[in-house]
Amino acid sequence: MDEHPVRVTVTDDLQRNRWTVFFRLILAIPHFIWLALWGIAAFVAAFVNWLVTLVDGRSPEPLFDFLAAYIRYATHVYAYVLLAANPYPGFTGEPGYPVDVELGRPERQNRWKTGFRIVLAIPAIAVTGALVDGAPYSWNAQANGGGGNMSFRTAGTGVAVTVAFLAWFAILARGRMPRGFRDLVAFCLRYAAQTYAYVFVLTERYPDADPALPEAVEPAPPSPVRLTLEDDPRRSRLTVFFRLLLAIPHVVWLALWSIAAFFALIGMWVATVIAARPPDGLHGFLSSYLRYAIHVYAFVFLIGGPFPAFNGAPGTYPVDLELPGPEPQGRWGAFFRLVLAIPAFAVAGALGGVLFVSAVLAWFFSLVTAREPVGLQRLGAFALRYTAQTDAYAFLLTSRYPYSGPATRVADEQLALAE
Repeated sequence: MDEHPVRVTVTDDLQRNRWTVFFRLILAIPHFIWLALWGIAAFVAAFVNWLVTLVDGRSPEPLFDFLAAYIRYATHVYAYVLLAANPYPGFTGEPGYPVDVELGRPERQNRWKTGFRIVLAIPAIAVTGALVDGAPYSWNAQANGGGGNMSFRTAGTGVAVTVAFLAWFAILARGRMPRGFRDLVAFCLRYAAQTYAYVFVLTERYPDADPALPEAVEPAPPSPVRLTLEDDPRRSRLTVFFRLLLAIPHVVWLALWSIAAFFALIGMWVATVIAARPPDGLHGFLSSYLRYAIHVYAFVFLIGGPFPAFNGAPGTYPVDLELPGPEPQGRWGAFFRLVLAIPAFAVAGALGGVLFVSAVLAWFFSLVTAREPVGLQRLGAFALRYTAQTDAYAFLLTSRYPYSGPATRVADEQLALAE
């Protein structure tokens, strides 16, 4: 597939000024006012652009440039407020900001797609809300034992807002934005910019939900916890329609297994604090439990198609989890593991909202087309990957903290060192 005509470029160096970060919301007040005023004009311009494109089949260049500048400016402001960039933005939406938007030129557009643009954009708007500002719902699913039961909890807080809140504390402590946080916010802003461009009729290309596109310039750091996705996106309409009913046996078995996992986790914690290494038996039991939970989640949320097995064995499901063997761990890190994992639980909870929205949209799409949208499938897989890394860290299966960035490519030399 060709590159999307709306691209977000990142040239940020991760360095942050603690003073401007501390007062970031206050400093951004003039931008909030100007963004609201410009937004009123942009709404009117977008309506006119829709009418002209509906008649002529192409956006007029003056309207295109005006709306493109607004999208660029809004992205600059959000990047500044959400701590993805450090410099104070300009007020004109000129290119050159560390988190910037590149848009192509006006192209011919299908009049039917233009006429129903707002209706067609509803799924993208829902995903944008979950990624940036928060979705208008409250959803809670508890399946994991021990500390893992927070992994899919959300009260409607967007991923970017959650990450920015956590990054604010990290920056005040270190004077630097964590790269995973910056890249995750940049992905959220990229999808939002593509959604705005689609709604404003600047392009008829639908927003791309695949978090790994475009490929990151810097590879992701190696992680001992990896999620593999080898599933065919084709779906049976019948099994999709009755997916929640079909999952009932797995939900019951997962709940029962969770009780045993809770007590196993207590034993795992005590043994690791004392011996500075998790016991082989408990490590294997909790690894199978976590792998099985990911298989079930993948089935329920339509990331995987086949009915999972009940044993959590590796290689038995097309959405699988690779976990490390027992390894030495610091006693203090093990002792405070659940406290240290709180930020990761918060990010996993926000990603749980994205997972829920993507699954609902994929359900309707699969019933109509008998295929899982690849972008939504990979977005859901990213949420599952982070959740798995969070739970593996909380369960003491690894001492490696989960990586929040959407990049999946790992440099060969890094992978060799990790293995």
